[in-house]
Amino acid sequence: MNSKQSHTPVGWDPVADWYDGWVGPHGSHHHRKLAIPAVMSLLEPRPEVQILDVGCGQGVLAPHIADSGAVYTGVDISPKMIAAARRHHPSRGRFLRGDARHLNRVSALRPHHFDAAVFLLSIEDINPLEEVIASAAWALRPAGALVILMRHPCFRVPRQSGWGHDEGRKLRYRRVDSYLTPLSVPMKAYEHSRSGTTISFHRPLNQYVNALAAHGFAVDYLDELVTYEQGQNRAERRANEEFPLFLVLRARSIDPKG
Repeated sequence: MNSKQSHTPVGWDPVADWYDGWVGPHGSHHHRKLAIPAVMSLLEPRPEVQILDVGCGQGVLAPHIADSGAVYTGVDISPKMIAAARRHHPSRGRFLRGDARHLNRVSALRPHHFDAAVFLLSIEDINPLEEVIASAAWALRPAGALVILMRHPCFRVPRQSGWGHDEGRKLRYRRVDSYLTPLSVPMKAYEHSRSGTTISFHRPLNQYVNALAAHGFAVDYLDELVTYEQGQNRAERRANEEFPLFLVLRARSIDPKG
């Protein structure tokens, strides 16, 4: 987890204890039922493959990568998140403190070393996007894979979207008040403290695709994930089946040697 700050950045340090208590070492229900299976399918881990988890938080992905035989490295800017990851998963990989925008400044990392990199619900908390994608490109081998799973930017815009109900048509619908305008959205203050405020960066989908293309990536897979929850009535069930919560994509760096 990461946000751009004017001084020494600490990412989600102010909310690390709350977040670790809520998500835990293995992730929330949506992590376990949707997000982790989706990224594991696209990462295609196997023995000896090197995988970099950018914005790793408390390392919920680490045991899944380690169990596949692949080699896991997690990077996060928050010292508290890295401490939690090391505490939860002491033998499942290595966890390094570093800025997602400047992976080349992390002394333990080498350029073009990783077969794949993943942003698991972290890229929305990092800015600016172009620097982050360029940094990931630095870390990946030619033809390496970059997997991104994020809140769906078309339907889940912080403070600019929500559910509505049309009583006359007996429909639950998704209301989106703003989409094309990039936004830096302060989220709620946790534990009644302003120090617990986090920033979420909304960007329209075209910014992600164009940033990937600008740094030598081509998208080869994209999916949209609906909730695993059934809903309490017909209107909720239909809406849950129609409006995705998450978007997941895989892009591959283009090998300059063809």
